[in-house]
Amino acid sequence: MSTSPTFAVVGAGLAGAKAAETLRAEGFDGRLLLFGDEAERPYERPPLTKAYLRGETDRESLYVHEEGFYTANGIELRTSTPVRSIAPTGRQLQLASGERIGYERLLLATGSAPRRLRLPGAELDGVRYLRTRRDADALAAAAADAEHVVVVGTGWIGSEAAASIRQLGRQVTLLGPDPAPLARVLGPEVAAVYRDLHADHGVRLLLETRVAGFRGQGRVEAVVTEDGRTIDCDLVLVGAGAIPRTDLAEAAGLPVADGMLVNEQLEAVGAAGVYAAGDIASAWHPHYQTYLRVEHWANALNQGPAAARNMLGIPTPYARLPYFYSDQFDLGMEYSGFAAAWDQVVVRGDPAARQFIAFWLKDQRVLAGMNANVWDVTEPIQTLIRDGRPVDPARLADPGIPLDQVTGEDAGQRSDRLTTRSTR
Repeated sequence: MSTSPTFAVVGAGLAGAKAAETLRAEGFDGRLLLFGDEAERPYERPPLTKAYLRGETDRESLYVHEEGFYTANGIELRTSTPVRSIAPTGRQLQLASGERIGYERLLLATGSAPRRLRLPGAELDGVRYLRTRRDADALAAAAADAEHVVVVGTGWIGSEAAASIRQLGRQVTLLGPDPAPLARVLGPEVAAVYRDLHADHGVRLLLETRVAGFRGQGRVEAVVTEDGRTIDCDLVLVGAGAIPRTDLAEAAGLPVADGMLVNEQLEAVGAAGVYAAGDIASAWHPHYQTYLRVEHWANALNQGPAAARNMLGIPTPYARLPYFYSDQFDLGMEYSGFAAAWDQVVVRGDPAARQFIAFWLKDQRVLAGMNANVWDVTEPIQTLIRDGRPVDPARLADPGIPLDQVTGEDAGQRSDRLTTRSTR
C-alpha cells in the first residue's frame, strides 16, 4: 500500500492550474490530481471578452501552461471529469463516473457560472452566455453573421463584450437596469465616463431598462423590455453576473455564504484540510476585516499559489488587495482595493480626456483607486489604501503632488506625471 500523500484540486481553471504548479515547485512529491469539467487544459478567461473574441489572439495564447507541462511535472490532469461529491470527514471524493479517490488535502477551485435569465424566450437559439472558450468561439461565429447584437447587462462582461462586438463592426445595443455601465461598482461619476465612451463609439445605450423576455420563431428576433419596447436583433449576449459554483461545498456541509467561507489561509472554516481559491472563495481579508469574494483574474492567479503553500503547511495568509483591469475601446484601466460604500469620490486628472485617477473615500480614507489610461501608479495607490490614514482630498486631487507624498506635509518639488501607454 502506497504511503505517498494524495492532493486533489477540483477545478482546472487558472486558480487550480497555478495551485498545482506551486505544489510541485514547493517540493510536493505525492500524487497530484487536477480535475476539470471542460475537455481541454486550463486556460485564462479575460481575453474571452476582449482580444480573443475579436480574433486578435489565437487559442494557444489562452493556455496557462504548455501542453506537456502537466505530464512533465507529474500532475494528473483529468479533463472532462466532473466531481460528483466530496466527503470532508472521510477525505474522499467521488467522480461522476462513480470512481472514489481518497485525498489528504483538497482544493476547490470550481469558479463561477453565468447567471441565467428565467424569462420567456430565454431558451431561444441565439440567446448566448459567455464563460468558456467554446462560448467565445460560438459567440464570435454568430456575431460574424449578425447585423444587430443586443448585450443584456452593464457589468464587466457585458461592457467589455459590447465594446469588442462593436469593434467587429456590428450594431450593438447595451441594455441594463443601471444609469450607466458599471455604475454599481464605480458609482455615477466614474461610470459616466464609460457611458460616454460607449456612446462615442456608436453603441446604443438603453439604460435603466429591464428585460421582460425574448421573441422569435425558434431563434431570437427581438428583446422585449419591461416598459414595452421591442428591440429587433439577431443575436443576444446575456451578461447578467455570475454565481459561484458552490454545489459541491454545500452538499458536503461546508460553510457557504456568497462563496465558500475560508480563513486567511484559505482553509474552510471548520473543515481542516479543505481549501478554496478563485471565484468560489469568500476569504477573510485582514485589511478589510470581512469576507471578500473576488471574481477577477489576479485573484485566481495569486490565491491558487497561496492555497497550495498553505496545503503544504507553509503559512501564507492571503492579504493581497483586490486588483483587476479592463480594456474597452481605447480606455484601459486598473482598479485596486474594495469599496462597497463610500462618501466621496476624488478625481485626479481629466475624465473628459479619459486620462485620470479616481479614488473612493470613506471618512477621508482611501478604500479603492482606479487609474484610467494612466500607468505605473498601482503601487502608490495600494500604499494609500493599506496606510489607512485620513487624506486631504485637495492634495489627493492635485496632480502636482506625487501620490507617495499625499499624506506628507509638503507637496514636494516633482510632479506626479500621468504616464500613458496603449491598452492591452
